[in-house]
Amino acid sequence: MSEVLTDIQDGVIVITINRPEAKNAVNRAVAEGVAAAMEQLDSDNSLNAGIITGAGGTFCSGMDLKGFLKGELPMVAGKGFCGFIESPPEKPLIAAVEGYALAGGMEVAIASDLCVANSKAQFGIPEVKRSLVAAAGGLLTLPSIVGKRMAMELALTGDFIDAQRAYEMGFVNRITDGPALDGALEFAARVAANGPLALKATKRIINERPDWSSEEMWQKQQELSGAVFASEDSKEGARAFAEKRKPNWQGK
Repeated sequence: MSEVLTDIQDGVIVITINRPEAKNAVNRAVAEGVAAAMEQLDSDNSLNAGIITGAGGTFCSGMDLKGFLKGELPMVAGKGFCGFIESPPEKPLIAAVEGYALAGGMEVAIASDLCVANSKAQFGIPEVKRSLVAAAGGLLTLPSIVGKRMAMELALTGDFIDAQRAYEMGFVNRITDGPALDGALEFAARVAANGPLALKATKRIINERPDWSSEEMWQKQQELSGAVFASEDSKEGARAFAEKRKPNWQGK
C-alpha cells in the first residue's frame, strides 16, 4: 500500500497521506511521497493548484513517534518535514482537513496557502505537553497567520481548537458540513481557473513581502509582476474578457 496517493482532477492534484491505521502520522516514506507529489505539482504545466489531505477521516496526527524512536526522521533534505514545509510548492496549495490536524499535522496545514475544514475538525500544536517543540515551521509561520498572541496561546498551552475557533482566528478559510475534500476541490477549481503565471507571482509577493523593506517593496513587486504583465497570458486574459469567453492559458 502506498503511503501517499495522488489524483488529478481538472488541473488540480489531490495529495492524500494514506496511513489511516496510524492516523496519517508522517514517516520517511510519507515525506518522500509528498515531496514527489509537490514536484509533480510544480513541474506539470497542466496543474494549477494542489490539495493535501488525509485518508480515513483524519488529516494528520504529526510525526510518527514510533519511527522517531527508531531514529527515522520524517523529512527530506532541503524540503523539511513531510517533504515540503521548508520548500513549499510555487503553485497554490490547499489543506483539506477532516478530523485531527495535530502537531506536525497542523504544521502541514500552516504551510499550505489556504485551508478548508470539516466542522468537526480539531487543530493543535501540543508538542509542549511532551516536552517537544513545534519545530516543523509552526512557530515560525503561525504568528503571521493568526497574530502573535493567538500563536502564543496555541503553542504554550498545547490545547486543541475546533474548526469554528480556527476560522474566527483566520486560520481556516472555509468550514464545510460535508467532506472537507469536496469543499477544497470547489475552492481549488476557482483558483486553478486563473492565470498560472499570475498565481505563482501573486503567491510569491504575499509570502516574500514581510522580508522587504518599505524602500524596496515596490521594486521587488515589479520584478515579480513585470514578467506577468508582459506575458502572452496577460494578453489572452484581456482578449477573453473582451470576447466574453473563458481564457486559454499557455503559461507563457
